[in-house]
Amino acid sequence: MSIKDFYIINLFNFIKLNLKELKTTFRLSYLPPIMIYLAAGVSSLTSVVGIFFLKDYLNLSASFIASIAFWAGIPWALKMPLGHIIDLIWHKKSYMVLLGAFLITLSLLIMYCIIAHTNFMLNYFAIETWFIISAILAPVGYVIQDVVADAMTVDAVPSIDKKLKKLSATKIKAMHTTMQTLGRFSIILGTVLVSLINIFVFNSSDDLMQVDKVILYGKIYLIALGIPLISISGILLSNYIRNANIFTFTDSKFNISYSFVKTKPDYLLLIGSLCFVVFSLAIGTSGFILAEELVFIGSMSIITFLMLRLIKHMLKKDRYMILGTAIIIFFFRAVPGPGAGLNWFEIDILNFNEYFFSTLTLISSVFTMIGIIIFRPLIIKNSIATIVIFLSVASAILMIPSIGMFYGLHLWTGNLTNGVIDAEFIAIINTGLESPLGQVSMIPLLAWIARHAPNNMKATFFAVFASFTNLALSARELGTKYINKIFIISREVKDKTTNTLVENADYSELGNLLIIVFFITLFIPLLAIFVIQKSKFRTAE
Repeated sequence: MSIKDFYIINLFNFIKLNLKELKTTFRLSYLPPIMIYLAAGVSSLTSVVGIFFLKDYLNLSASFIASIAFWAGIPWALKMPLGHIIDLIWHKKSYMVLLGAFLITLSLLIMYCIIAHTNFMLNYFAIETWFIISAILAPVGYVIQDVVADAMTVDAVPSIDKKLKKLSATKIKAMHTTMQTLGRFSIILGTVLVSLINIFVFNSSDDLMQVDKVILYGKIYLIALGIPLISISGILLSNYIRNANIFTFTDSKFNISYSFVKTKPDYLLLIGSLCFVVFSLAIGTSGFILAEELVFIGSMSIITFLMLRLIKHMLKKDRYMILGTAIIIFFFRAVPGPGAGLNWFEIDILNFNEYFFSTLTLISSVFTMIGIIIFRPLIIKNSIATIVIFLSVASAILMIPSIGMFYGLHLWTGNLTNGVIDAEFIAIINTGLESPLGQVSMIPLLAWIARHAPNNMKATFFAVFASFTNLALSARELGTKYINKIFIISREVKDKTTNTLVENADYSELGNLLIIVFFITLFIPLLAIFVIQKSKFRTAE
């Protein structure tokens, strides 16, 4: 047996064993939230059509489109107040999913009508107005469904076995990890399905007449009407499981009652959440020079207050552990990236085109699905601190090919291999290895939140702690902005009218920028872990 065959067989056996273990921790109760997550993944089906529709049919400026994107993102800031409201009416969560599905359907129908029945829609509002309404309705629907799905993942994992004995912490952790693994898998699966559908639908679209393209765009929106049906099927399945008292996929019909714990309104939580929304809106639309920094500092203050409010009833040692774990995750997710300069370099110098970037996206999605299954045992058997150490080192190592290509690595390997290992080959391999890391880092975070969410405050707990860790992404963007102000990178810009040169391309600082980001990626999370593990906030989670 050759060494190659040996490694292939061992990899196959590892994946087979992993899938078998995954099956043993699977529960039928996982399917309802998985269906809702799948709908979220498939939601990007209309993104390609939306881009071309904006370009070819709507006379909107770039700044106006950016403002639409800003307002379309606002509903996600409503996750915290929505989370508490859904906790208060948890026994009616089905209606919330149906409300979300209705808003998504309405958004899709509006887009279909302004494409296929333009004159009819003009009788009531301008096409631009209809587009804005559609652009805001859809995210409102998705955020409502997302909050419900997050909380459903808490309910999906039982705490007792079929003999009514309490399950071990290790077993519960394994099931929560499986639940979140499948949740991430379903979202990525949705994006893969969308990529394949778009490749099939738009395969020969360049040869179509403009009228035929409009018909094709309309058909895409009609196909997309199946998206809300996916999430509705999830909630119907949830109701069936509850009414039939089906406990697990492997335990057949185990007679267990789904308990409902009534939640009392926490007005401070609601007021604090609404303050967060109002503050973000006020500062975000103010035009202040330091608006991003003010939103970050204000949001951090409000969300920290809400976190402390949620954990005040826990034991002191548990409080310290939860805060320590949250801080470790925050610093890991907050490390800055290289910014747009790296993409510009890949386009202008490495000659990566749109088709190749699309290929990388598909490869990334497929490898992400494989990766989250392969890395599942690592997540179950290790603490979050250990996982963050592994991911930080892996993320730093996977930056080395980009650094190398800036200094001509691809030219050397290309000459050595007669053009086989060129820039595109290195990018494909690097993307395949790197793509799972982002989702893998999310799984222990979400499983950790789900394990500690109180039964009567699960949606609130999920929304607040997820918002805290998502603030790390805002910190990442700020850090990326500051680094790009120190190491200035520019691409060639020409005036579209006169074709005169406005700005020269300058990538001379990109190498230094990538090296600095490499060291930050490697050492900042490790330093955070060292400090936390030496303090009272030490975590074994």
